[in-house]
Amino acid sequence: MSERSQRTGPPSTAAPPPPVYPGAERLDLVERLHGHDVADPYRWLEDPEDPRTRAWSAAQDVLAREHLDALPGRARFTATVRALLSSGSVSAPLWRAGRAFFVRRLPDQEHAAVLVREPDGTGGFRERVLLDPLELDPTGLTTLDAWTPSLEGTLLAYQVSRGGDEQSILYVLDVTTGEPVDGPIDRCRYSDIAWLPGGEELYFVRKVAPGEVPAGEEDFHRRIWRHRIGTDPVADELVEGPGLYDEHTYYGVRASRDGRWLVVTANVGTARRDSIWIAELTDGKPGPLTPVLTQDDDVQATAWVERDGRLYLRTTDGAPRWRLCVTDPRTPQREHWRELVAEDPGSVLEGVRWLEPTDGDGPLLVLARSRHAVAEVALHHAVDGTPRGTVPLPGTGSLTGLSTADLDTPEQRGRLWIGWTDLLTPPQVHRFDLARNTTRLETAAPGTVEVPPTRTEQRTFRSLDGTTVRMFVLTPAGDTPARPVPALVTGYGGFGLSREPAYTPSALAWVAAGGAFALVSLRGGGEEGEQWHLAGNRANKQNVFDDLHAAAAALIEAGTTSAEQLALIGGSNGGLLVGAALVQRPERYRAVVCSAPLLDMVRYEEFALGRTWNDEYGTAADPTELGWLLSYSPYHHVRPGTRYPAVLFTVFESDTRVDPLHARKMCAALQSATTGAVADRPVLLRRETDVGHGGRSVSRTVDLTVDQLSFLAAHTGLELR
Repeated sequence: MSERSQRTGPPSTAAPPPPVYPGAERLDLVERLHGHDVADPYRWLEDPEDPRTRAWSAAQDVLAREHLDALPGRARFTATVRALLSSGSVSAPLWRAGRAFFVRRLPDQEHAAVLVREPDGTGGFRERVLLDPLELDPTGLTTLDAWTPSLEGTLLAYQVSRGGDEQSILYVLDVTTGEPVDGPIDRCRYSDIAWLPGGEELYFVRKVAPGEVPAGEEDFHRRIWRHRIGTDPVADELVEGPGLYDEHTYYGVRASRDGRWLVVTANVGTARRDSIWIAELTDGKPGPLTPVLTQDDDVQATAWVERDGRLYLRTTDGAPRWRLCVTDPRTPQREHWRELVAEDPGSVLEGVRWLEPTDGDGPLLVLARSRHAVAEVALHHAVDGTPRGTVPLPGTGSLTGLSTADLDTPEQRGRLWIGWTDLLTPPQVHRFDLARNTTRLETAAPGTVEVPPTRTEQRTFRSLDGTTVRMFVLTPAGDTPARPVPALVTGYGGFGLSREPAYTPSALAWVAAGGAFALVSLRGGGEEGEQWHLAGNRANKQNVFDDLHAAAAALIEAGTTSAEQLALIGGSNGGLLVGAALVQRPERYRAVVCSAPLLDMVRYEEFALGRTWNDEYGTAADPTELGWLLSYSPYHHVRPGTRYPAVLFTVFESDTRVDPLHARKMCAALQSATTGAVADRPVLLRRETDVGHGGRSVSRTVDLTVDQLSFLAAHTGLELR
């Protein structure tokens, strides 16, 4: 138990913020937590319905728009960002019984649509749009969250949400007619879909109904159901098993292609530990669930029953960069696993696909790897795991997808489809033909764009503790600049997620204007495996910020930029990153964009999905872990009388992952504390409604990007040319 005492009283006598900023009452509110006095002067801004919060937010809206609309270069950035986004995108196909399902966004589309390519009866193929979010909702506020075709390619299950709330609703449509056959089924946020053969039934994940748990708890409780297409979900059958619903927050379901096995995966929040069960299916009904892994095993794994009938496990068990194991599904426990492909100490195993050759030489496994965040693809024999060569890739980039044909599309055997992007290339699709050992471009992004002449490189540098860290750097092509240029630096550094080299219109627009852009592979991410992640989470979180500071120093030392020209941008956990950086080294950074951030790390668990992240950050309920959080919590390290960089907070009122209260409180604290002149180093809050943490329309992407880049350019001296 923590010792909690609260001291409230009249507003403190600290000097008021400059008159240009909206007034924000500063409370003398201090809590005693595990021996720490923790001040929280702007707690009232946590409540969005408080009249004071409403008035303050409205005044911030006016201030932000007055400043942002007056910035130079907006028209140029708007034209450049729109042009770069007009590339559109296309995904690798997902094959089902001769039909190829894929996603494509045309240059003039606000959202990507789901299409099907199928035989036209004359020996050729035709394409049809199956699902266009803009046709569902002309306002552009509806986003496509997920889609999964049935094994026979006759039905498509899809999930959509509106206004950015990510509260997905499930529907099923007939692929041939386009007519709906099921739905709406609500409460399907983060729901996996597992079709059974025949297309009459599926397994899916659904949040519990209101009233089954205390109000506000619904996002943390889910169940797995067997559903018959076209029937009332009230009649769905609940999947049950030992320990299945004890403490887990998120679930995954996979059915084998022959409908014989069901694999269930579960996690406690975002903890990097997996619980796994497997059950044999009889007429679609699961038998007893057999535990494969529990949280006590403290390893990660993805598991599935492949076409050869074996249970495959891609796992960190004894291999922080992942290895591949197999076993009989009837004996799935760890003592029966056999290593098929060992861990590679220099790369991270990210995915596995089955490839059926045309020559009868035996099936292959396609292994997607990442070496220092750069994609590689290798081939191994499926029986014994022996290497069988590599797949040629277009260059230094990353995979957006990897697919092979299913058993019901024999004419496409021996082919691998590679969704591809790199720092200069919009998402496109390449095809590898095993018989020829060649990779060629099959489908380019649908729009033609002129990418600015850009030099790309991957640099290495040393962090504070001597660790080697890498970053991708983009600079205008041509001779090395005679003088430093404004540089925009970003990263993520959390949850074991990797930031890989990909086409980023905002980065290219910055380079087109004459600046440098850097993407840093920070600890806390997954670029170098699970040890890299663990080196930057919980008690080690400061390593992430040290890596970012070291990246900035390396860019300055190399002559790429200077402290007066250095900008940061980050969102979500990356918002925490840049928030911590600006309070730790305010003199090093000239301007910062902090988007959808976590900033009050003492109270983050009390809002939105915060409690699901405490395995990553720690919890304030534990004395030791509270010490970790307080050591870097940006909100608690704002110091009056400090000259802070220019800061733009961008938040989304429908964000159901990270509550905008973090940015409100931090904005008020910085506006009160900074000695920087408003005209020179403003602290602004830009809000949007009807949009959330994830997907958004192209138009709203352009508007947000232009505001962010214009702000950073104006405060780093980037002169548009």
